[in-house]
Amino acid sequence: MPTFLLEVGTEELPASFVEGAIAQWQERIPPSLAEAFIEPEAVEVYGTPRRLAVVLRNLPDKQLDRTEDIKGPPVKAAYKDGQPTKAAEGFARKQQVSLEDLEIRDTEKGEFVFVRKQIPGRSTADILKEVVPQWIFKLEGKRFMRWGDGDVRFPRPIRWLVALLDDIVLPLEVVSGSETTTSDRLSAGHRVLHPEPVAIDTASDYTDTLRQAYIEVDPERRKTAIVEGIHAETQNLGGIADIPADLLAEVVHLVEYPTAVTGKFDDDFLILPPEVITTVMVSHQRYFPVLNAENPKELLPYFITISNGDPAKSSIIGAGNERVIRARLADGEFFYKADCEKPLETMVPKLESVTFQEDLGTVKDKVDRFTKIGDRIAEELQVSDAAKTKIRRAAYLCKADLVSQMVYEFPELQGVMGEKYALVSGEDEEVAKAIFEHYLPRGAEDMLPGTLTGQVVGLADRIDTLVSIFGLGMLPSGSSDPFALRRAANAVVNIIWAANLELNLDRLLQSAVSDFQQAHPDTSPELLSQLQEFFLQRIQTLLQDDKGIDYDLVNAVLGESDREYTERALTDLLDVRDRAEFLQAIRNDNSLETIYETVNRSARLATKGDLDTQQLNPEPVINPELFESPSERAFYEALVQLLPRTEAAQQERNYRQLVEALGEIAPTVSEFFDGETSVLVMAEDDAVKRNRLNLLGLLRNHARVLADFGAIVKGA
Repeated sequence: MPTFLLEVGTEELPASFVEGAIAQWQERIPPSLAEAFIEPEAVEVYGTPRRLAVVLRNLPDKQLDRTEDIKGPPVKAAYKDGQPTKAAEGFARKQQVSLEDLEIRDTEKGEFVFVRKQIPGRSTADILKEVVPQWIFKLEGKRFMRWGDGDVRFPRPIRWLVALLDDIVLPLEVVSGSETTTSDRLSAGHRVLHPEPVAIDTASDYTDTLRQAYIEVDPERRKTAIVEGIHAETQNLGGIADIPADLLAEVVHLVEYPTAVTGKFDDDFLILPPEVITTVMVSHQRYFPVLNAENPKELLPYFITISNGDPAKSSIIGAGNERVIRARLADGEFFYKADCEKPLETMVPKLESVTFQEDLGTVKDKVDRFTKIGDRIAEELQVSDAAKTKIRRAAYLCKADLVSQMVYEFPELQGVMGEKYALVSGEDEEVAKAIFEHYLPRGAEDMLPGTLTGQVVGLADRIDTLVSIFGLGMLPSGSSDPFALRRAANAVVNIIWAANLELNLDRLLQSAVSDFQQAHPDTSPELLSQLQEFFLQRIQTLLQDDKGIDYDLVNAVLGESDREYTERALTDLLDVRDRAEFLQAIRNDNSLETIYETVNRSARLATKGDLDTQQLNPEPVINPELFESPSERAFYEALVQLLPRTEAAQQERNYRQLVEALGEIAPTVSEFFDGETSVLVMAEDDAVKRNRLNLLGLLRNHARVLADFGAIVKGA
């Protein structure tokens, strides 16, 4: 059983493409081989900055012979008056069979013509020649390019191909204009340590052969070598390494033969905020910071860089990197000192010269808008006057650092430097903290704001962005979301949930939309409903994906086309979260089953009546004089006793007591339906029928305080 090797050699590829291409090949190659009826025992995908490779171990020599039933045209089209038509003749000709070989078979869609063909297995080599070009040129990524005078597109020019079936070269070629790259057994070694071509004798020797040429093609082995090298260097320094996961993933695909190299910078630069130093290291230079082992919050004046060069020249490589970071940190020091010379509030007027969005004015205009929203949030939360003052001050200052010299040079430090400069300017500590926190969370895994001031300003900023961008008609579509509106809406919901903020989001949206429509009279009248629907989608996604709530339980608390539930969700986000989590809990402990049938049976029949779904008190809608059976009176009295327990559950958001109460009423309802004193709900007397339907409607309404049980799938 042969082993196949494909290596696509290129000029230096972007690290992000290498990582993505490996993932795509791991996902796509196995099914493409399965479709071709040749499945290897193992599929190994490799990649470096200069190559992508796949090794298929123990392939069959050829496909197995197989029988295949091929469907043709309907019998009505294939035959007329018992004679084959042109449709039948064409099908037989295409399948290279005689008309006598055609069979008529029944299908779900009627009678069709079929032919059963014996298909001899093709050789694996022939199949690989067909599928390999698809593997290469169906890779997806950003910024593909053409080179020379050809039309072939790839992230970087393709310079060589290795295609071996065991020790035999499989003939393949890439033609791009006047350039033709033909497959061979010659690969390329390390640019510095092994500049000569590398001959690969057999496909199974690929990884070992390239290691001898100072190329580690396995990303996992490179990653291990990098981490071990970093730790070895930091131990010599008496420190510990800060190894950000994103940086490590990138560096793995920037090198082919990693060597950890230590560099040092002047101790004087440690007066800079640590975030400035680490930003220069991580974001700009791809260095790993070194922290004090005894105090991990303290930086040491060292860094670790991963070299792709000659390990014997590490001291020279380190010195070169030291010169680079010295210049970058000197710039940072200059910017920091210059920014600190004036109070942060003096930067605010400059925001009038920074455009937020062409049709929405400047960043200062945006600050003014969300300051107003922040005031409304503060009022809803009934915070103290002192807290309101902090919120307004933080909103006023939170974007000021955008015009600082430091943030102009290092945009990723927005908010971080605002906090630093606020403290230098003598601002209140919570105000300063809120300047940083209002940007949180910056991604799905990021922390949330911890101060009330940061939470309120962050919510106000995002609500303004959502209302304004939606107001211009720039709604997210598919994967396109240039203003990160999904992330903004997720953040609004998560901040409210995490901080347990008693906010009416629907009311906040209404007021913000009203303000926007006054300033932009041509705004779509659908703006509010679009935002409401958008937030409902985000709530649904967060409940299912982040909180692990079953889809039908999420539908039960949000309501499927039930306006009462959707309005309730946006009015009280804490309640919709609590109800969803509670439903999941009682499903998990099986107590949901104890009330499911009782509630659902009642709710289904209640739809035949006209009782308002908000009605909970039985006294105004039930006439005891119309009772004809003890089961009706017992049902009524149980509902009277249920009322205060339901009201308490609503007020305290303690839905356990509601479920317990519904469980206690279940035998009474069962007697009403099926017991010795049961009744016919759909009685001939309209008044009696209405009375009985109202009993069922009341039970349904009490259950609706928790959820729409009709949306819950039994046994899901």
